Amino acid sequence: MVLRMVVGKRYFGGENLDDEKAQRCVKAVEEFMRLLGVFAVGDAIPWLRWFDFGGQEKAMKETAKELDSIIGEELEEHRKRKGLGEKDDEAQDFMDVMISLLDGRTIDGIDADTMIKSTVLGRDMSVFWESEGYSDVVIGGETTVISGATDSSNTVLMWTISLILKNPLVLEKVKDELDIHIGKEKCVSESNISSLTYLQAIVKESLRLYPPAPLSGPREFTENCTLRGYDIKKGTRLITNLWKIHTDSNIWEDPLEFKPERFLTTHKDIDIKGHHFELLPFGGGRRMCPGISFGLQMVHFILASFLHSFEILSSSPDPIDMTETFGLTNTKATPLDILIKPRLSLSCHESN
Repeated sequence: MVLRMVVGKRYFGGENLDDEKAQRCVKAVEEFMRLLGVFAVGDAIPWLRWFDFGGQEKAMKETAKELDSIIGEELEEHRKRKGLGEKDDEAQDFMDVMISLLDGRTIDGIDADTMIKSTVLGRDMSVFWESEGYSDVVIGGETTVISGATDSSNTVLMWTISLILKNPLVLEKVKDELDIHIGKEKCVSESNISSLTYLQAIVKESLRLYPPAPLSGPREFTENCTLRGYDIKKGTRLITNLWKIHTDSNIWEDPLEFKPERFLTTHKDIDIKGHHFELLPFGGGRRMCPGISFGLQMVHFILASFLHSFEILSSSPDPIDMTETFGLTNTKATPLDILIKPRLSLSCHESN
């Protein structure tokens, strides 16, 4: 969905997986997300960097080159279509808008191609955008288009469905809510989401137990300060353990238990948009995840549509493995295999 917004193509899922470029893109993005969480010895001991133990830096350079090549090819295709007049204003994607803003410009020695590819891939172009008068929100939203959005929604959905399958009563409750507010004669629409309070509570509880990134992004102190008796020097970096906060027994009753009901009762006033420090799956403050609104909207809609359209059950009688992997994103160590069957009639889908 994110890549479709950026370049107007769907690369994940469906028939497109047979396309060579789609396979290249899927492989490169997956490798990119894996390498983001890899520990490189050279980061801790710079003078050992040239040894490249484990070949991480070589893999990073190869992946960066592949992503640059893929985005470069898309950029050329977009320019050709624009030159032929094949796209109207309503059909424009993110890359089309970037081309219309930047094509032919060179700023501080940086050409348009470099600026467009860097922004799409999530490299640091904040200095350029600030010089052009764009806000922090816009900068954050654009510089994390692929690097920040590709993996998070998939991770949240994977953990949420796993938790629902491990808790059959929760599954029955959310299906009842879907049937009451939507029925079985039509599909879920975006306008239905606000009435699905139990489904939203499920997503909150999933984000509490399995935040997409268990550690926050680094924050740096811009001046010397004293905090609760501790002297902190300018330049000190802080990385917050979000998972620890989310499972603090001083805040949460039965902190390791999956209880969506808590967000309808004792913690009903806590949101996940950075206003309450008890729950910060997307961080907080000016530098919190800029895609939170779109990401939540997408997760709620996909989860509601999936659970409303299909009966789901585990493909194995064994307990679902909830082991996590080490990395930047909190991904599941083993794939989730499930069985599905339609809940709605074919005519319902055809009418929608």
